[in-house]
Amino acid sequence: MALRNLLLDRDGTVIEDRHYLSDPEGVTLLPGVGPALGRLSRAGLRLFLVTNQSGIGRGYFTVPDYEACQARLAALLAPYGVTFVDVACCPHAPDEECSCRKPGTGMWDVLQNRHGLVAGETAMVGDKLDDVLFARNAGLAAAILVLTGKGARAAGSIGLSVPAGGTCLDVAPSGGDASGRPDVVACDLVAAADWLLAVSARRSAPSLEELC
Repeated sequence: MALRNLLLDRDGTVIEDRHYLSDPEGVTLLPGVGPALGRLSRAGLRLFLVTNQSGIGRGYFTVPDYEACQARLAALLAPYGVTFVDVACCPHAPDEECSCRKPGTGMWDVLQNRHGLVAGETAMVGDKLDDVLFARNAGLAAAILVLTGKGARAAGSIGLSVPAGGTCLDVAPSGGDASGRPDVVACDLVAAADWLLAVSARRSAPSLEELC
């Protein structure tokens, strides 16, 4: 599998998950995220952000609030040489029944058309089952569930064994499928990056012993 593109969820995957984040001062990178994304970028992977921001549609914060948080995120990633090729945001509340809110594929459709992305060359990393289902619905090459943010709860809810302390990566035993099981469970984005770099280099995925 030759990976060229990586779609990333924001809250709980790249930054700390704060309830309806609206203050840029609250934007905090999760540990190791900057260097991990830097490694992926230097390896030639194009990075994209796909984020549900229903707080806008619910009236909890404004588009300028969201944009200020995005500017802060960009500033935090800049020292690592990381920039997103593009950012797709769904601002709608769930009851608006839009096509762009994950697990719907509207954001993928926009990015695919805008940048010529190929599903078979694209992976998704997120901390929610909606991120996994989004990847499945879009036909992406891989869906990775990280255990940061809401990820541990999500993994437990579908009966996946959560990697014990110190375990970097656990391949879901029955593989990914349309039921919402990911291809890979990683303790964080750092471990996910290790797996992605191995795959993008056309090597087999590393074992737990190699990573830990």
